[in-house]
Amino acid sequence: MKIDISIKIGGEAGQGIQTVGQLLALVCQAGMYVMAVNDFESRIRGGRSFFQVRISDRPVQAPDHRIHLLVAMDDKTVQTHAAEMVPGGIILMEKGAGPNKKAVSVPFIELAKQAGARITSNTVAVGACLALLGAPFSIMKRILSEQFSQKSRDILEKNIKAAELGFGAVKGTSFKWAFSWKKTRPRGILMEGSKAVALGAMAGDCRVGAFYPMSPATSIMAHLASFAGQCPVVVEQAEDEIAAVNMVIGAAFAGARAMTATSGGGFSLMVEGLGLAAITETPIVIVNAQRPGPATGLPTRTAQADLHFVIRASQDEFPRFVFAPGTPEEAYDMTARAFNLSEKYQVPAIVLVDQYFNDSLFTIEKPLAAPRNIERSIVGDKDMKDPGAYQRFAITPSGVSPRALPCKGKALVVVSSDEHREDGHISETISDRVRMVDKRQAKWPAMLSEMRPPQGYHGDSDILLIGWGSTKGAIQEAVDGLREKGLDAGSLHFTDLWPFPDSAVKTALQKKKKIIMVEQNTTAQLGQLIRQQTGLDFSGAILKYDGRPFYPKEIIEGVQKKM
Repeated sequence: MKIDISIKIGGEAGQGIQTVGQLLALVCQAGMYVMAVNDFESRIRGGRSFFQVRISDRPVQAPDHRIHLLVAMDDKTVQTHAAEMVPGGIILMEKGAGPNKKAVSVPFIELAKQAGARITSNTVAVGACLALLGAPFSIMKRILSEQFSQKSRDILEKNIKAAELGFGAVKGTSFKWAFSWKKTRPRGILMEGSKAVALGAMAGDCRVGAFYPMSPATSIMAHLASFAGQCPVVVEQAEDEIAAVNMVIGAAFAGARAMTATSGGGFSLMVEGLGLAAITETPIVIVNAQRPGPATGLPTRTAQADLHFVIRASQDEFPRFVFAPGTPEEAYDMTARAFNLSEKYQVPAIVLVDQYFNDSLFTIEKPLAAPRNIERSIVGDKDMKDPGAYQRFAITPSGVSPRALPCKGKALVVVSSDEHREDGHISETISDRVRMVDKRQAKWPAMLSEMRPPQGYHGDSDILLIGWGSTKGAIQEAVDGLREKGLDAGSLHFTDLWPFPDSAVKTALQKKKKIIMVEQNTTAQLGQLIRQQTGLDFSGAILKYDGRPFYPKEIIEGVQKKM
């Protein structure tokens, strides 16, 4: 039997919506694939919030537009989301919330009081959901025991009792999509995109993190800080983004691999620091977790509109890397790689993620392998014939100068934000200026050789959907849907965006009949980049910029309209 069910839990912020969703996801992970999105407004309490869990017996990487089970923690949730229900779907709602043909009343609050704590009403809801899905209660009990292992026994027992009462309240109610639960091992682990980025930073030997809180990037640094007791990493909350990026530059100058994470507004403030890292050739990693702007925009929503910005940010021209992972596995690999390449070429590296990616849960089946060793691109006195003659910005054919660390030997390390000579001292002569610009620009060819080509999925198809970053899952699922409808459709997904892999893109696109960009911005920024770098144009674009992630259905319908 094919299983593909979506459960939406809605209510006001502060009602424990995320707790219900996360507990459901953890229980359903036993033998199933789970993917969950978190949708909330930028306020502490009040406002609309929902957590949507997709459960399937096959890998899923995108949210579904169809809702089979709606858990309404308040009346407004029913009014807002009832229209999304599939025929035969069920709404679980508080007793007395109002008549609805699809609704099953469950007195969440009353049952929670019976369990001993009104606050456990969300656990009542989880128990009711699992009863409808046909789950054995033993799995729920085990998950609760694990989740509340650090709490008192009284709290654990009240939550187990609440779940039992919720379970019993709907037991026997027929639900069309209930399925048989087998005793199988969990399908890997559940992980947010933000945690994958933080783990990738650790795999890249990040030793210093500095940041100023800004949604949706804060969770990355919170995860990084959580490793501080187990790993040699220091995380500092700075007074603002300008201080944060300069702390990172200072740490990197001293030899520690360092990163910061922010969103577009914070990145704007960091741009001067980006330039400082470029002219001092100090390797740093900046994660830009995109959200809609300009200015404050939609702080807790998603977007892909900073691509052109990060490629061109700061005055003048200098090389940099820009990456955009499409899955948590890619985020892990790419963040570690960003540290390695940034140091190898002594340039800034920028990782583009977004709110949808950061706050969603994905099933990761394969272990994230830690590197056996970290290759550092640093020289010491023993590597030099004459350390006393060391020049920080010595001209080399590759543009990459041997990098010594200050106060680590006889080599004198001099740097400045002004233009400079090879020895690092300030210079305004024409020859030094030209030599230094040419030296920095000389890094481009080798950096380009490091870039991975875009990944094809049915890439030889006549119709090619092109995307980047977090839209990968939705696009590939849309491709499957289009092929089921008889269209020769495939996709091309970009993770390595700058330096732009021109040759690989030309090869992949030259003979395609129809190229359709799928992006979360208003101008098809990647499409423009492809046109600029290859001369190849796209046939059309499916663009979404309302702050919400793509559903595969939207992409399928968009392509069909263009046929």
